[in-house]
Amino acid sequence: MARPREFDEEKILLLAVERFWEHGYEATSIRDLAQAIGLTTASIYNAFGDKHAFYRKALDFYVERSFGDRVGRFETKPPREAIGAFFNEIIERSLSDTKRKGCMLVNSALEVAPHDDEFQRVVAQVLVQVEAFFKRCVERGQKDGSINRCQKASDMAGTLLGTLLGIRVLARTRPERDLLEGLIRPIFALLEPNHSQTILSHDR
Repeated sequence: MARPREFDEEKILLLAVERFWEHGYEATSIRDLAQAIGLTTASIYNAFGDKHAFYRKALDFYVERSFGDRVGRFETKPPREAIGAFFNEIIERSLSDTKRKGCMLVNSALEVAPHDDEFQRVVAQVLVQVEAFFKRCVERGQKDGSINRCQKASDMAGTLLGTLLGIRVLARTRPERDLLEGLIRPIFALLEPNHSQTILSHDR
């Protein structure tokens, strides 16, 4: 019989996420990971594979604990409230990020994805899911009248995604509340229902 693993995989992934997140993929070696999580390099290779495979597991774990958790908590809220809660949490997390680590997914998009087809697909898939969450919120809000219908839901979702990525990148060098909140105020002005709005032809 195979010998069972003698470590807590969730704890190990948390520690690996912290190491990769703070230092990046290229600057983190298997030796660094072994030191950070308290396993031998052989144990890491046996349990998780090489650095590339370990990073994939760590990134998947991070996405589920961050985006997956956030959507689960907010999607049941009224649509405009869900979008607002999403961005408010992102801004608060960005402002409390004393090490200025940013978002591990966005960091992966900038550092790893341009040079790695697998991670390009992984990051793109998650961003599509984020955009889909925004689109569902906008569509629900346009249906119940809480969100302006002058913009297509797909266009508004793309704008929200772009704003989210901008906040995450900008906060690493300028974590200023007024600046970050100023990025979302015009977006929420677009969402504000307007009694004199022009309904899109495809909604008629």
